[in-house]
Amino acid sequence: MTQIIHSVSDLQKWSMEQKRQGKTVGLVPTMGFLHEGHLSLIDTAHAQGADAVAVSIFVNPTQFGPNEDFDRYPRDFEHDRILCEQHGADVIFAPEVNDMYPAAVTCWVQEEEISKGLCGKTRPIHFRGVTTVVTKLFNAALPDLAVFGQKDAQQAAIIKRMVRDLNFPIRIIVSPIVREADGLAMSSRNKYLSADERQRALTLSRSLREAKEALENGTRTDALAECDVIRQKLTASGGVVDYVEALDPETMLPVTSGSQRPVLFALACAYGTTRLIDNMKVD
Repeated sequence: MTQIIHSVSDLQKWSMEQKRQGKTVGLVPTMGFLHEGHLSLIDTAHAQGADAVAVSIFVNPTQFGPNEDFDRYPRDFEHDRILCEQHGADVIFAPEVNDMYPAAVTCWVQEEEISKGLCGKTRPIHFRGVTTVVTKLFNAALPDLAVFGQKDAQQAAIIKRMVRDLNFPIRIIVSPIVREADGLAMSSRNKYLSADERQRALTLSRSLREAKEALENGTRTDALAECDVIRQKLTASGGVVDYVEALDPETMLPVTSGSQRPVLFALACAYGTTRLIDNMKVD
């Protein structure tokens, strides 16, 4: 049975006990309202050698801006508990805000390069909140490995950089995007979409797939020009485009014209009031 832990100190005690028994500890950080994408991260943690897996369920207030959806972010703890148990999670770490932030925050963890572009342009405090809470989760769970999803490609790259630069003894694993049968990337925020918005949102994955096919088979050859093609398709479907960019998959920095290296297309687009992100690598 999956154990539920609420306090940081109790999770630290649990982790240290696992390590005394010679076990490898894995961490899967989430904000809950779990779907198949999250569950694939738990499965990946096991497959990558974690003997004991902790799943954190915490809607982190410091990564939400003042006009974002913190209060209405979907929550269903009992459903999450059942899914974690079905996928062999040993522990659910479910702290309250006061457990994670017992006093006003005056010390932050901030990455200064990768976080400036993409979502960082329109969500200026978001990644500072992410890196700070992930640091707190690392200090609470004391994991040997942690698993993040490729759908949040910028976030995953920032966490990898943070772990490298701050010498965390943690192996970061990035697990592939899990999609619905029709191609829509799984996201807790998909529940906000009306039936019409969800249908139109399929343009995200479709436009990325068409760009990938065109570049890989040589029909088109300019990744930067392909960004404009994707943007036009999103706009034509009624989406409000935040960004469409072609990036180096390793550095997450924009590629230059004529680059022959692999490219990661990343985009953010809103349908109605729901902002969605997606990405796809082109070899």
